[in-house]
Amino acid sequence: MAFKIFRKNCCGLDVHKTWIYACMGITDTNGRTEYKQARFSSFTKGLQKLADWLAKYDCNDVCMESTGKFWIPVFNILEKTCWVTLAYPKYTKPQKGNKTDHKDAKWICDLYMCDMVNPSFIPPPDIRQLRDLMRYRSKLTNIMTSEKNRALNCLTVSKLKLDDVFSDVFGKSSRSVIRYILEHPGETFQVAPFIDRRCKHPVEEIQAVIDGTISHQQAVKLRECLQHLDELEVHKTNVEKEILCLVRQYPYQLELLQTVPGFSGNIMTAIALISEIGADMSVFPSAKHLVSWAGCCPRNDQSSKKVKSTRISRAGVYLKPLLVQVAIQPFTANADKLSAAGALEIRCQICDGRFLSMWAALFIFLGCPLPPCPKNLHVHNGRIVILASVAWIF
Repeated sequence: MAFKIFRKNCCGLDVHKTWIYACMGITDTNGRTEYKQARFSSFTKGLQKLADWLAKYDCNDVCMESTGKFWIPVFNILEKTCWVTLAYPKYTKPQKGNKTDHKDAKWICDLYMCDMVNPSFIPPPDIRQLRDLMRYRSKLTNIMTSEKNRALNCLTVSKLKLDDVFSDVFGKSSRSVIRYILEHPGETFQVAPFIDRRCKHPVEEIQAVIDGTISHQQAVKLRECLQHLDELEVHKTNVEKEILCLVRQYPYQLELLQTVPGFSGNIMTAIALISEIGADMSVFPSAKHLVSWAGCCPRNDQSSKKVKSTRISRAGVYLKPLLVQVAIQPFTANADKLSAAGALEIRCQICDGRFLSMWAALFIFLGCPLPPCPKNLHVHNGRIVILASVAWIF
């Protein structure tokens, strides 16, 4: 059975940690395809030889799987001279039992030649660099949260319930009290000089809370946790400085994003959204494609009129939690306040028993002022849900 050939000169790559297996398919005017195979090192010289090999046969179309992080240096080298298509491995998986690395490369080449591979969205280099730093910042935040929980455990087992009287145990007043306890173990002192006048709880109650004794071992652990927290805060600040330098070319997009409820509190929230989806919304044919790409859309799995599963995909590991947190944040406000803030239309879904909210926004990059909030609002389970279509945005 003959398949229609869309690309008469293309190459498929099977990328591994050390080696890259390439298979190039060249189709002549008679419809006969000749394959040329080669193996290259994944080092810099090997990647340059791969680029020269492709240029030798005038091949500008390349397809490869997104295997871990190994595809990134290959993509960075080849995107300068070729049109590189990154494919999701699920869509290029060959039949088991008769496969080798060379056959895998040939299979990818055949699929790409017949236009049977859907390309993945790869943002431009500056957005990729911004995304990498933002994700690292997210990891630093998670590590800081873990350290704070460990420090709270030390205080709890030592009968120092500071979290009952301080809204932020790691704030200025609480840290000064903890510092004095660590420097003067077992000593009774008055907490009044350490407490800010804006503290809601009375001094007597705070004095009763610190009536505990911290052991030497717990003091060592708590001191290390606090020192680690301070170091992480410095690292996070340095990363944020570099992030702010990278987003200087997107002032208008950031300004529009910060007019949306949930994004106005911290500029890093708006930057995180730009780092995941980029600043060019023309890559998404419609709002539905964007929702599906973010992993907020239930999948289609139907056979013989029976729906087997509607679970959401694993896509959007970083984007999906961000959108849910941003969407939930203004839902506790009343409808009038949300409307006055000029909120955009929200597409809300319940997938697999979980409440997922997708700001249809990705909207803000229209390059025009935000539209007024529609009036068809209603409150459901304490959350404001806007029932409206977002297709008009695109």
